[in-house]
Amino acid sequence: MTAPPDVDVAGASRTRHPLRWVASLVLLVLAAQLVSLLVTNPNFQWDVVFRYVNAQVIGQGVFTTLLLTVIAMFVGVVLGVLLAVGRLSENPVARSACGLYVWFFRGTPVLVQLVLWYNLSYLLPKVSLGIPFGPEFVSADTNQVITPLLAAVLGLGLNEGAYMAEIIRGGLMSVDHGQTEAASALGMSNARTFRRIVLPQAMRFIIPPTGSQVISMLKATSLVSVIALADLLYTVQSIYNRTFQTIPLLIVACVWYLFITSILYVGQSFIERHYARGATRNVPQSFWAFLTFRRRRPTEVTS
Repeated sequence: MTAPPDVDVAGASRTRHPLRWVASLVLLVLAAQLVSLLVTNPNFQWDVVFRYVNAQVIGQGVFTTLLLTVIAMFVGVVLGVLLAVGRLSENPVARSACGLYVWFFRGTPVLVQLVLWYNLSYLLPKVSLGIPFGPEFVSADTNQVITPLLAAVLGLGLNEGAYMAEIIRGGLMSVDHGQTEAASALGMSNARTFRRIVLPQAMRFIIPPTGSQVISMLKATSLVSVIALADLLYTVQSIYNRTFQTIPLLIVACVWYLFITSILYVGQSFIERHYARGATRNVPQSFWAFLTFRRRRPTEVTS
């Protein structure tokens, strides 16, 4: 039997990709047209944009947006943990109740929920605290209790809790049950097993979608403008309703949303890289690598 002939690849030519050059050329032409539109079109009114982008009234709207995002996400995470535990519980009543909650809040638009909470006084003119079917200890007028801020927190936070419940439940279920059994065989308590074994591994699957939910929550706060809460979008709308400078004011809002989401993206990438150490060959891409179009480089798994 004759040996196969040696193949010399030193002089082999590289594979050509003509479609890549065509796609790159098309994208460059479109980018040039976009830049030309931004620079030459006077209707953008960049002087107005630069005048309002750091205005004090816009800063107050940005603060309200950030405050609402933090509070709503806190409510959503706490509620999501409770709902996730309830959905994994062996108690059929708790499991069914938590499943019904997730079904309802994930199945109705958040804008509808905001409007319902804001108009709760039509259903309950008075809210009270007391023993169910018994005496009332404290009562108050619903219109005084359900302020626009509270309605926004309830609408966004309760809706977010349903999504966070599924994210956390999926992360906990991703950990192999054999790890729990091994920890139990070593004599570890359930609480320590969850804290030292289950949760660190589940965080790899919980953090990325949670970061996306934070960014989505930041953008979802713009919906509270329909209930007259002075967030960033409502502040911008109140200005251009007086000045009729709609496009430049909306650009101001976009600039601030992009700025904040970029910071959140950087924080998310650092957290993802922290929890991905030693667990994956593809470390999550950093924000700078994302901006500079770098490919992800495979890394060796550390023990």
